Amino acid sequence: MTEDRNVYGAELEPCSTDPATGFLRDGCCRRVEGDRGRHEICAVMTEDFLRFSRAQGNDLVTPKPEFEFPGLEPGDRWCLCLGRWIEAVEADCAPPVVLEATHEGVLRDVDPDLLREHECEPQTGGDSGTE
Repeated sequence: MTEDRNVYGAELEPCSTDPATGFLRDGCCRRVEGDRGRHEICAVMTEDFLRFSRAQGNDLVTPKPEFEFPGLEPGDRWCLCLGRWIEAVEADCAPPVVLEATHEGVLRDVDPDLLREHECEPQTGGDSGTE
């Protein structure tokens, strides 16, 4: 890891390596110069959000092998664009957020209380897709 920090100020944890996410596809929702979409929020996909994203013109379900994109399903973790997540909040379909894997840079644009309202419930066992 680098000096990237999460919203708690601790070391940024990986979001997912299966499927590989992040602007750099390195599993982390880090801030990257040149990433105009700001893929800094680690979220757990829901059926509602995936449907919303498709309606906004960003189909995250259909695999795109030419881009090594497997397509997402509910339960997958994915680094979302900050703006799309905010749109989903306003549309009442925002997916849960993994705060330990969400970059601290989002705090400039999103109130910490709003993030906590959408915090992902901790998993008890199972695979987070980060191994």
